[in-house]
Amino acid sequence: MPQKQHLIDPEICIRCYTCEMTCPINAIEHNEDNVVVDARICNFCMACIPVCPTGSIDEWRVVDEPYSMDEQLSWSELPEQDVTVHTDADQEEGDRISDDDPIVALLAEAHKGVGGVSRAPVSASRPTVNLYRPNQPMKATVQGIYRLTSENSDSEVYHIILDFGGKPFPVIEGQSIGVLPPGLDEHGKSYLPRLYSVSSPRDGERSGYHNVSLTVKREEQGICSNFLCNLGLGDTVKIAGPFGSTFLLPSDPEARLLMICTGTGSAPMRAFTMARRRTAGVQNGRMVMFFGARTPDSLPYFGPLKKVPSKFLKKYLVYSRQPGQKKEYVQDRMLVERELVAGMLQDAHTHIYICGLKAMEDGVDKAFRNIAESVGLKWSRCREVMREESRYHVETY
Repeated sequence: MPQKQHLIDPEICIRCYTCEMTCPINAIEHNEDNVVVDARICNFCMACIPVCPTGSIDEWRVVDEPYSMDEQLSWSELPEQDVTVHTDADQEEGDRISDDDPIVALLAEAHKGVGGVSRAPVSASRPTVNLYRPNQPMKATVQGIYRLTSENSDSEVYHIILDFGGKPFPVIEGQSIGVLPPGLDEHGKSYLPRLYSVSSPRDGERSGYHNVSLTVKREEQGICSNFLCNLGLGDTVKIAGPFGSTFLLPSDPEARLLMICTGTGSAPMRAFTMARRRTAGVQNGRMVMFFGARTPDSLPYFGPLKKVPSKFLKKYLVYSRQPGQKKEYVQDRMLVERELVAGMLQDAHTHIYICGLKAMEDGVDKAFRNIAESVGLKWSRCREVMREESRYHVETY
């Protein structure tokens, strides 16, 4: 009896193990070479799909007998779909699968995006993914590096501009790139790439320059963040990618963007905003942003954001550690601005983007539920419809 099997593409996977940590039933394991899914345990709950930064985990095959763990752990690439899999005892060996075959339906069902899986907006540009792999990276040169947060802030965030020397690196808004820090890990192997969202539009930090900018926060024990934040002009960086095929900007000029972010989660929102300004000018950008940080000193791009006209981007900057003031988070300001948010939830042109620390997800979701119910909407259904229509996107870490 044919069955679908969940697999991971070893050529694209960057071994970050996020899927393994996310799986609620411990169906994902790894060795030194591969990350794999145990078909004996996997129940297709899809919890691992949205957290994968590369899309490598969104792979499926229909098989008569599942590939074993040992087979998967030895792969360097995925096997092709076996077209000789048969659906019943009467099918002759070697028959090919037709479009109306039950196997095709089974494979399509595996990809239909249940369980909260995000899909790219219908009008989004087609992304290039995995052009440069960790074993064959692109070399980029540091063209600029600037501290974004105040010297008095306890948050050290940098804006880093990378130049590819005229070589093609086709990254678009919402995608990420992988940075390979120098040195070896505790096992004597090269470090795996660390992913950073691109904070510049597709044609570059300056229009037509085709460079790429990143927003990087220094973490005390962060191997890659410290490497990046310590770079100087002219230094070189090994880059893999681009990665990401869902958290993308719609090309539809009528699309409204509701962007909710914290800290360096502002990176893709900056890319979206700059891209829209280049295509729409300073007219109504149909964009709303709720952006949270501890203080104004620790909010990346605070100065430039203040200069963006409110008719283009409606901004709500909120702070949780302002001296003498009550703590406020993005979900709190969403509730204050419930009329605006409710109107956007009821507009079929609205696309929601949430990016930042994973801890923000629950509070934002509860705020949406409160606001939706206040206007007679069932939030779980509303969110499901937006996901089905590729208008609800979450990228947290």
